[in-house]
Amino acid sequence: MDEVGLGKLLQEARKSAGLTQQDLCHRAGLSYSTLAKIERGAIKAPSIFTIQSIAAALGTTLNELLDGITPKPSEVPKKRSKSGVRFVYFDINGCLVRFYHRAFTRIAEESGQQADTVETTYWHYNDAVCRGEMAMDEFNRILSERFGLQTFDWRDYYLAAVEPIEEMRELLNWASQHYNVGLLSNIMPGLLKTLLEQGTLPRIEYAAIVDSSEVKAIKPEPKIFEIAQAMTSVQPEEILFVDDSRANVMAAERLGWKVMWFDDYRPDESVARVRAALQPED
Repeated sequence: MDEVGLGKLLQEARKSAGLTQQDLCHRAGLSYSTLAKIERGAIKAPSIFTIQSIAAALGTTLNELLDGITPKPSEVPKKRSKSGVRFVYFDINGCLVRFYHRAFTRIAEESGQQADTVETTYWHYNDAVCRGEMAMDEFNRILSERFGLQTFDWRDYYLAAVEPIEEMRELLNWASQHYNVGLLSNIMPGLLKTLLEQGTLPRIEYAAIVDSSEVKAIKPEPKIFEIAQAMTSVQPEEILFVDDSRANVMAAERLGWKVMWFDDYRPDESVARVRAALQPED
C-alpha cells in the first residue's frame, strides 16, 4: 500500500472509532501535525512504533488495523521446530542486553548514594513508567530530587550503560532466518526504538514488537501476553517465549506458550537450550 492509501485507512479507522484528530493525537501521544500529515499521505513511511501507537489508541492491534492491506510478516511461511514452534518472542532487558549494574553504579558515584539505594528507588517507579502510567519527565524529576542531582535523565544513563549480549544477538539473527520472531519487553518510552536505531538490537524484520509503554501493560500481566498472542497468527502452543524472569515465563506458560528461562550469568548454556528447542523439522 502507498502512503496515501495508508493514510486513508488510518483516517477511516479513526472516524469509525468516533474520534477527531485531536482525540486520537491525545490518546496516541502524537502531535496534531504528525497525524494530519500521515492521514493525507505527506509522511511517506511512518514508523512501526507510530502505527502501533495509533492502533493501541483505537483499541485494536497492529495486525487488525492493517488486516487485508499488506501481508503480515507473521504469516510468511517459515519453518516449524520439532517441538512445534513457529514464532519466537524474545525479552530485551536482561535477555538481549545488559544495563542494570553499570547504570546504577554511575548514578551512585555521581549522587553519593549507595548503589542498592539507587536500585531500590529505580524499581519503585519502574513498573509505572514501563506501563505508560508515569511520564519520563516525572520519573526523572523524582529521581533528580531523591538523589540530589541538579539534572537527571535516565535515558542517558541507560544508553551509556546498555550493551548487547552477543551470544543472544547471534541467536536472534539465526532464529529470524528460520522462524518469525518478535520482541516482548517491559521497557520505558522511546528506549526500544532507540536500541533498534542504534543497532544495539539486530536490525532484522520483526514479525511483532510489543513495547509495554505503548500497549499500556507489563509482564507478567495477562493483558500484554494476550496482545502479543493476537499479533502472531499462530496458536499459543506454537509460540516460544525467552525471558530472564521466572515470573514472566510462568505467566506465558499458563496461557499455553512454550517458554525458556534465560540465565544471563550463563548465556552460552541458555543459548544452547534455545537452539535445541528450535531445531527445525526435517
